[in-house]
Amino acid sequence: MYWFMRDSFDRGFSDFVESRQKKSIENLVAHLTEHYDSHQQWQALANDKKKWVNLVWAVNDHRHPQYPPPWIKEALTTPGNTWPPQPPEYYERNRDGGERRHPGQGSNGNGPPDLDAFPPPPPPLEGKFRPHLMPLEMRLMLLDADKRLIFGREELAGQLSLAPIYHAGQVVGYLGLLPGPPLKQIADIQFMEQQANELVWIALGMVLLSAALALLIAYLLGRPLKRITAASKALAIGQYETRLSVDSDDELGQLARDFNDLAAALAQAEQTRQNWVADISHELRTPLSVLRGELEALQDGVRPLSQGAVDSLYGDVMRLSRLAEDLYQLALSDQGALSYRKALIDPVGILFYDLSVLATEFQRKAIAVTIDSQEGKPLLIYADPDRLSQLYRNLLHNTLHYTDMGGALQVTISRQQDALVMDFADSEPGIPNEALAKLFERFYRVESSRNRSLGGAGLGLSICRNIVEAHNGHITALHSALGGLTIRITLPLAL
Repeated sequence: MYWFMRDSFDRGFSDFVESRQKKSIENLVAHLTEHYDSHQQWQALANDKKKWVNLVWAVNDHRHPQYPPPWIKEALTTPGNTWPPQPPEYYERNRDGGERRHPGQGSNGNGPPDLDAFPPPPPPLEGKFRPHLMPLEMRLMLLDADKRLIFGREELAGQLSLAPIYHAGQVVGYLGLLPGPPLKQIADIQFMEQQANELVWIALGMVLLSAALALLIAYLLGRPLKRITAASKALAIGQYETRLSVDSDDELGQLARDFNDLAAALAQAEQTRQNWVADISHELRTPLSVLRGELEALQDGVRPLSQGAVDSLYGDVMRLSRLAEDLYQLALSDQGALSYRKALIDPVGILFYDLSVLATEFQRKAIAVTIDSQEGKPLLIYADPDRLSQLYRNLLHNTLHYTDMGGALQVTISRQQDALVMDFADSEPGIPNEALAKLFERFYRVESSRNRSLGGAGLGLSICRNIVEAHNGHITALHSALGGLTIRITLPLAL
């Protein structure tokens, strides 16, 4: 980052100084043109170095005109008209030499200072020529129209870049510039070095500040993450009561809320599992106890081995078999393992068939069955006919088990937008309001003491819910107008 910023600064600053140098040269060429227009020759400048220095100094704006640079002192104190007055290697080793003048000392601020304002110059020093350390004014030379030097050093003339000076459409001279980066004064070099040094400290400070901020952010993020990690480990070993405190509304706060929701769901699942095991144990214990008691009575001779005893034992075994089958079907539906072979079918036709199979049982309990279809044409759906028949028979058996003798069952079939709606409404007994939402829970009965010889294990409606949901439908329990229970099934129609 530092080197990138340094390179960007150097290029930007060089472009700025280059444009300033170009403007300075243009201004000097314009002043030289005016000088030639006034004198019609260059001899006035050739014989007066002070006038040349004054022209070069005054033609451009300076940031601090009250502090003339050391090159003016060298130019005015060095005898002769050679230019630059000292060899280039002097400016490499003595670019910070000389003493600064104070405002108003030996100059009126409009031109170069008086010679008395400076101490004697140091002697020339030998060294490698590095023209980029020479100020712009010291790299300027003047040539006539034939490219003969007026001001300059003959040994450097071959390196000049020439800018022609025109008068009346004719070239009357050239302003030569020695090669080098576009640095107008030594102060430009000092400025760049100062900025580079400051940039190092700024970059170092930014690194330290970034490190401090990174450590602070890591600390602030680490504390809640450590709490979440510890809570996750507790959750993994079964401590589902673990909860996180929500202290913010940011992403970490949302994560804590999601974690609490997960913990609550796991706790509820664990409670459901425990209830499931307890209910299964209870459901199996009762018929097994009855069966065991009857068998012990036969063994002890308390009860004779008759056809009635055998029928009773057979009934107990069949109830256990139905319970085992219900548990198996419910487990399959919970896991989504029930096989569904869906086809385009008429659900009403399947319902009529299932009613015909159970017609004898409805007649035995004197339950009147009516079907009210409000549609003149068949309502087709995509469904598995076997699973749909299982759904119907569970609902019909539910009516047979719990509806009073001489009751009624009314099945209403209608269409609501793009859905088939089927209501299975039976007569008394009814159920309380708080039981409606619990009817589809496994092993739930409105009366826990209901005779199991009449009622089932409380798994039928749970299986019905799974079958309906597998067909992308909905099932709900409502109060019936006949005084009992209404089971409403909603299934999507085939488009």
